[in-house]
Amino acid sequence: MYPYMNEDVAWQRMKDLQREAENSRLWARETPNLIELGVSLLTSALEVAFSLVPRRRPQLVDERAAEARSDAA
Repeated sequence: MYPYMNEDVAWQRMKDLQREAENSRLWARETPNLIELGVSLLTSALEVAFSLVPRRRPQLVDERAAEARSDAA
């Protein structure tokens, strides 16, 4: 025997099941996109963090001062 005796209730139940199936299908398809978005945000954050790390700048060597030091030694 059919558990929903009223056809309107059965029809509404079928539409609800279809909507749930469609939503779960859409969420399953969007999940990798959310993961890719998270990875790209993390990558961007790391690039910014590493760009803020101070780096040693090359020092200009004054040849006359270097010669004077070597002559003094």
